[in-house]
Amino acid sequence: MPIPPAPAFSQPRLSTLAARVFRPARLLFAWSLIWSAPSGGWAAEDSFAARVDHVLASTPLIDGHNDLPEQLQNRTQGSFGRIDLAADQTRLATTNGVPPLMTDIPRLRAGRVGGQFWSVWVPVTLQGSDAVQATLEQIDLVKRMAARYPADFQLATTAAEVREIHRAHKIASLIGVEGGHQINNSLATLRQYYELGARYLTLTHSRNTSWADSATDTPVHHGLTDFGKEVVRELNRLGMLVDLSHVSPETMAAALAVSEAPVIFSHSSARALVDHPRNVPDDLLRLVAQKGGVVMVNFAPGYVSAAQNQWDADRAAEQARYNAPPFAGLYIGQPERAKAALLAWEKHNPEPVVTLAQVADHVDHIRRVAGVEHVGLGSDFDGINSTPRGLTGVECYPALLAELLRRGWTDEDLAKVAGANVLRVLAAAEQVSARLRTTRPASESRWKDAPPVKP
Repeated sequence: MPIPPAPAFSQPRLSTLAARVFRPARLLFAWSLIWSAPSGGWAAEDSFAARVDHVLASTPLIDGHNDLPEQLQNRTQGSFGRIDLAADQTRLATTNGVPPLMTDIPRLRAGRVGGQFWSVWVPVTLQGSDAVQATLEQIDLVKRMAARYPADFQLATTAAEVREIHRAHKIASLIGVEGGHQINNSLATLRQYYELGARYLTLTHSRNTSWADSATDTPVHHGLTDFGKEVVRELNRLGMLVDLSHVSPETMAAALAVSEAPVIFSHSSARALVDHPRNVPDDLLRLVAQKGGVVMVNFAPGYVSAAQNQWDADRAAEQARYNAPPFAGLYIGQPERAKAALLAWEKHNPEPVVTLAQVADHVDHIRRVAGVEHVGLGSDFDGINSTPRGLTGVECYPALLAELLRRGWTDEDLAKVAGANVLRVLAAAEQVSARLRTTRPASESRWKDAPPVKP
């Protein structure tokens, strides 16, 4: 059932919005720091807040992955005017069991966000031309979002544009396509996404494509097929980032070997801390560093906490039992009974508490293994079902950065993780593209010319 339309609001002027937002934002930020600070009192916390403010005044904070477009598409069937992003969504009641968004303009401002890669994602159940159409509709939605809120959002396609938009006190809006299935095995489609403003392609999502293996599927290609390697080469030629979140370690290694430009992981964490297939092993963190790339840490609790990862697996196993003998006869066709049984299990197996500090642990680990030049932030807000305590929405980035300062990070290093690293990678991809476009024509390779390896 569609969510009813939000009350109509007129678009405020930037100065009016700032007056409305920044005073509560400063209070929210101060309280988040007090809550998360182990000790040190007001003076230390004020110092951390001032240092974060100073860093983010000159360096745009850039998040690598936010699924707001897909949320808007699903909640409004594309009529996103029914949700007013100028309103604080946390003040709105849960409607029909759907929780408030994790993203809105007041909280983006409170979080000091300077640039956002908006994910345009469609599920792997959509294939072929249906997937392409759905992707185009979400790209259109991002552009309409920027047009509806011109005082706050501005589309960006280059590193220089991001910095320019940040200086204008707006939020640079970049587009990332989150799944290789969305190009429908067509490099021509990929090129058109680039022309429409997309600046990264995630090579797979949760299932293998015809040319690359996913981290969460049974390996078929053991990396990339010949066509998959050509996809990476064409991304390099275009100046579009190769995103390795969601791909298998073999695919990571294959893409790193082929790519002439630095790669990104738009929303992944450290596998040494949590053995989740979506996280990046240490040996590949070192390869990313050698190629000049960046791993942008995901906030999803199951990727951040080993206890949460295990709880998620145990809960899924418990739920699966209801579909197997002898339980199937009890619960099939009786969803309320199955729901009550799962709630009873959860009562006796409480969900672990995941915290902001554990996210900082992943940032610290990637820094130690790959170097401070190769770590960033990729929250996955509005694409995850729950969040760590202290990182409930886009307003919370300053609290995470303050935690890094408590751990001894310098202001220079903080600027790198906040956004300088991913801007460097984007600029490097642009430089590689400028070189390749002079020597390499658009690829005419087709998937059917190089069918996938059989399992």
